[in-house]
Amino acid sequence: MKRIAWKKFIVICAIVTFILNVSAPESYSAFWDRNKNQNNQQQTQTQNQQTQGQNQQAESQETTYPNDVDSQPIAEGEYVDDIDVEEQYRKMPVADFSYIHDIDPGEYQDTMYTTWSPYPLFRLTAPLYFKTTAIQPGYYLLTPREHKGKWYILFKEAGKVKYIVPCYKREMVPLNFYKNHLPKIKLTKAQLIREKTLKFVGKHFNSSKRKPIPDTYLEANDMDNSFLSIIVYWGNYRYYFVVRSVQL
Repeated sequence: MKRIAWKKFIVICAIVTFILNVSAPESYSAFWDRNKNQNNQQQTQTQNQQTQGQNQQAESQETTYPNDVDSQPIAEGEYVDDIDVEEQYRKMPVADFSYIHDIDPGEYQDTMYTTWSPYPLFRLTAPLYFKTTAIQPGYYLLTPREHKGKWYILFKEAGKVKYIVPCYKREMVPLNFYKNHLPKIKLTKAQLIREKTLKFVGKHFNSSKRKPIPDTYLEANDMDNSFLSIIVYWGNYRYYFVVRSVQL
């Protein structure tokens, strides 16, 4: 009886071992496959979330503009702001500096590639006043210059700085302002041939190419209480200053 029981025990153990050897690899394989699929799904979900976050961040950093930008034409008096010129006149101090021998050191750099002065010419037939400064009649080249972070207009005559007036505002010139306000020069046939020849030479020989001078424009407006607001356009910027026709 003991032998029979022992033999049954051995047979049962053999059957159990066989079953484990056959079924275990399949169960382990299914287990690892299930875990692998779950990990792949989690990684894909994480990557999608990261990509979505990056796209949202990029969209938030994009500069958006209203639909009506540049759709409206430039108004005739767009550049005239509602500024209290009398307050600006009283607030701006008289220039407390001068140039050695009254020579503008930046003029050489501005004129080294030109055959004439690049500054706007201001013809004054009556005296103007800025506090204690009396600007006498004459022809002046108005030149914007920076000094210690502030902007000034130099009144230059015969290459010498005669007067210095502070600016109360400096800003960019509106797009196409010069195109809309400066007159177009009509050239004769000989002048056209000359211009085309010079452009051809300048295009193929960089050393002979002429550098364009800045566009300029002047705007003067009579204000109340004998004030005169003047805007100097020079290149990409315009400069505001105010004077009086009668000394205050």
